[in-house]
Formats: sequence, C-alpha cells, structure tokens
Amino acid sequence: MTKRIAVLIDGENLSADLSEAILRRAKALGDPFLRRVYGNVALMPGWSKQAEFTLVHSGSGKNSADVLLAIDAMELAGGRLVEGFVLASSDGDFTHIATRLREKGLDVLGMGAAKTPPAFRHACSAFYVMESKAAPPPPKPAPKPTSTAPATKGPEELDLHIRAQIAANSRQGRGMKIVDLSLAMRTKHNVTISALPEKRWRTYLAARPALYDLDPKGPDAFVRFHPAGFGASAKNGAAQ
Repeated sequence: MTKRIAVLIDGENLSADLSEAILRRAKALGDPFLRRVYGNVALMPGWSKQAEFTLVHSGSGKNSADVLLAIDAMELAGGRLVEGFVLASSDGDFTHIATRLREKGLDVLGMGAAKTPPAFRHACSAFYVMESKAAPPPPKPAPKPTSTAPATKGPEELDLHIRAQIAANSRQGRGMKIVDLSLAMRTKHNVTISALPEKRWRTYLAARPALYDLDPKGPDAFVRFHPAGFGASAKNGAAQ
C-alpha cells in the first residue's frame, strides 16, 4: 500500500523554483496527497503561482508560519492521517517538530539548502540538500565619485615619468636621491605620493623591484631604474 505523505513547506524560507524538486522527492516516498506552503503571501509571490500546492497564509507575525506548520504537523500525526512527512525548510527551528514526528514512528524527509543547521538534518530520517536556481539580484551600481580632485596618473605613465626624472638627474651612475625625486614629481608632474596607496616613495619604488634599485634607508638614499624592466621604451630614456 502506498504511503500517504504530507508535504509541509516553509514558503518564506525556500524559493518557489524548488517546488518541482520537492514534489519529485515526495513522490518517491509515496503519495503526497497533502501539499501546503506556509507564510505571508505578500512575501512569497512565487509560491502563489504553484497550482500543485495550497498556500496557508500566516499573516505578518514573527515566526507565525513556523507555528502554523508545527501545529498542522502534530494534528496530522495525532490523527494518523499520514504515514510520513516532508519538511522543507532551511530553518533549524524545525528540529524539535522533526524529532517529535519520528518519536511517533513517522518517517520525516527534511529538505533545505546547504546552510541548514546540522541539528535539523540529524533530526530527520533523511535529509536532501537543494539549491535554488533563481538568479541572484543584480549588484547595486557603484556610486559615482563626487570628488573634483584630478585623477591620479596610472602606474605605467607614472613610472615613465619617474624613469625620465632619474635619467635626467642621475649623478655619475648613482641615480637620483629619493628626496629629490619626490620634489621633482610634485613640481613637474603634480604627483604627490600621499595621494597614492603606498603613501611613501620608498614604499612605492621598493614594491617594483623589476623597475627600480634602491640604496639602503637614509636621508641620502639614491634610486636607479633598470632599463630591462621598462622594455623597449627604456631605449628612449637617457643613460643612468
């Protein structure tokens, strides 16, 4: 004899696009003659389009859908009207009701998302993980910048300016003092290092070892550029 199965769904917790998967699993257990979806109908418009299910409007009270589902489950179990349940929710609050139903000798198939708490999963006779295929909401557009400050030069253009300054001010192949480079970049190219993420010229230059070679720290530290690091464009720069 085919088992009579009650399918009780937390409609505020699961998307209506899972209805087919829920019903298919329920039919594998027996005859899902009773199929109810609980929740505030205003919050689950997708379920109202599922003709195979009956909507039970819970109103807008906190946890009202959970309470109605639990009451119906215990009434059905007490009246011996069903021989098994499908509890579809990812909410751990259904752990207790699943436990009580199993104590009455009834099979309980739990169904929910991967985030479902282990306690609810283990309280069921078996648990099936589902994932909604509904498209996630589109990301919010990034706010437009409101600053009127001039845009910072891109790294490639900035490095070409740095190379040109070092080449023009190199002292007998030693390169250029970092403090002098800072002044030259500010006066000739309107570039202030505090406007860049690195905040300090030594930090900026040291982060690009393929382009620059630095002396140890000190007020008279020099920086040199590596022609190979700039590729073919370095041929246009003056020798260090």
